[in-house]
Amino acid sequence: MSLKAKKICIVGISLARGGAERAMALQSKIFTDLGYEVHIIILNDDIDYPFAGKIFNLGKTKTGKDNFLKRFWRMHQIRKYVNQHNFDFLVDHRPKDEYFKELLYAKYAYQHLKNRIYVVHSARKETYLTDKPYKISSIYNKNYATVAVSNYIKTELLPEYGIKKTTQIYNPFYEVKENAMGEFPEILKDKKYILSYGRLVDATKDFRFLIRSFEASRLWQHHIHLVIMGKGPDLPMLKDYAQQTQARDMILFLPFQKEPFLIIKNSRFVTLTSNYEGFPMVLLESLSLGTPVVSLDIKSGPSEIIQHQKNGLLVKNRDEKDFAKAMKLLWNDEALYAEIKKNTSLSLNKFSLEKIISQWEGLFENTSV
Repeated sequence: MSLKAKKICIVGISLARGGAERAMALQSKIFTDLGYEVHIIILNDDIDYPFAGKIFNLGKTKTGKDNFLKRFWRMHQIRKYVNQHNFDFLVDHRPKDEYFKELLYAKYAYQHLKNRIYVVHSARKETYLTDKPYKISSIYNKNYATVAVSNYIKTELLPEYGIKKTTQIYNPFYEVKENAMGEFPEILKDKKYILSYGRLVDATKDFRFLIRSFEASRLWQHHIHLVIMGKGPDLPMLKDYAQQTQARDMILFLPFQKEPFLIIKNSRFVTLTSNYEGFPMVLLESLSLGTPVVSLDIKSGPSEIIQHQKNGLLVKNRDEKDFAKAMKLLWNDEALYAEIKKNTSLSLNKFSLEKIISQWEGLFENTSV
C-alpha cells in the first residue's frame, strides 16, 4: 500500500487549551499534507486550534448530566465510526486514567483495529497508565506501537511497567508566520513583564509556586509584571491567591489566546513551574519566537529542550528562593540575557518538523517500531 492511500484516525478529548491538543491539531495538518486521509474524533465540543481533515465531534451530542450509559453510547459511536471507515491506523491521544474504561475501549470500541497507536503525553503515570499500570501494560502491548513524547517517558516510565514496542517522537510545532502572531493586548502596552501560560490547573502547573517565587524575587518592586495567561478551573483561586501577596498589583491574568505569539515574543522570558509534564510545548513555542525560558528541571521534557545558560535557565530544585534567584539573574544580567536570546531558535534543530514527519512516516511503514 502506498503512503498516500493510508487512512488515519486521530482520537482525543478536544482540540482546545493544552499543548497535547495543539500537537494533535498540528498532527492532523501534517498527515493531511502528506496525502493521508485524516479523520479526527473528539469527545468534547471544544475547538480552539486549526486542524485538517474530517471531524467527528461527539461533544455535540452531550446534553444534561453525563453518566455511564451516555459515555458507553459515545463509545459505541466510536466503534461504529472506526468500523465503517476501516482505518489503517488509529492514533489515540486521550488521557487514560481509568483501567476499566480503557479495557472497554480496547475490547469494544477498538476491537477490530489492529494498528492502534497510543501517544503518552505525560510523565505522571496515573494520567496515561491508570491506577493499574501493570495491568494496562497488557493493553498497550497489544497495540501496534506506543509513542512517547519525551525521552524520559520512553526510557524510564514505560519500561518500568513492562510496556514494549515504544518509540519516541517529539510533539510537532510550526514556526509562526508574522501575519499570524495575534494581537497585542492594550493592557500590556508599555509594560515590562514575565510570562507564564497554559491551562489553569494548579495541581499540574503549580502557578502558586510561581506566584510565591515572583513575590520572593522582588522584581515587582521595579515595576515588572508577572503575566499568567490561560483559562481553567483554578482561575478564581489563583486570582485570590495572588491578591494575598505583596506583589498583587503587579500580577496580571489574561484569558486564553488562540494566537498568543506576540505576547510571548514581547515577554522578557517565559517560565515553567509544572509539577509534571510530558513534553512542554510552552518551552518550544517560546524559544522559536526568540524568547528565553526559565524552567524547573522536572522529570520529563525541560532538560531535553533547555541547555542551562545556553538557551535558558534550568532550576534543579523546587525551591522558591532558587527560582526567584534565576528570574532575577535573567532579568538583570544583560550579557547573559543577550547570549541566551541569541541561542534560542538555534537550539531547536533536533525538534525540526522534517524530522518529526520522517519519524511518523517510518512508524506507519514499520521501519522504526
